[in-house]
Amino acid sequence: MPTSNATAVWEGGLKGGRGHFKADSAAFEGDYSFTTRFEGSRGTNPEELIAAAHAACFSMALSAGLEKSGTPASRVNTKASCTLEKVGDGFKITKMRLQVVAKVPGVDQAGFAKAADAAKQGCPVSGALQGNVAIEMEARLE
Repeated sequence: MPTSNATAVWEGGLKGGRGHFKADSAAFEGDYSFTTRFEGSRGTNPEELIAAAHAACFSMALSAGLEKSGTPASRVNTKASCTLEKVGDGFKITKMRLQVVAKVPGVDQAGFAKAADAAKQGCPVSGALQGNVAIEMEARLE
């Protein structure tokens, strides 16, 4: 399996500095700063990147599970929300919330919920977070 790479450069002090990240594939890159991470300024931050990775990974895992069970999805839309909180003297990602809505012909809500739970357990990004970050999920059919 391939190894994925990205780089990040930070220049300056924490509050006045700035950073830039870039995927080695050149598929994405962006600027980030103290204010985009901690004060809600426009721009990205590491937690948004983790949320994007989790949403993408979970959507693929759910699609694969549904296809394997003979009921492929025609659409899986996942929103992931990554919560960063002050814990003690530092900060910690404390929660990931997945909200998934999918169009899956031939599956009822109970079957979909079971498939979504299996995807939540089997998604590699979920696996990297489990045991360290609470993962919540809301899953419903269109």
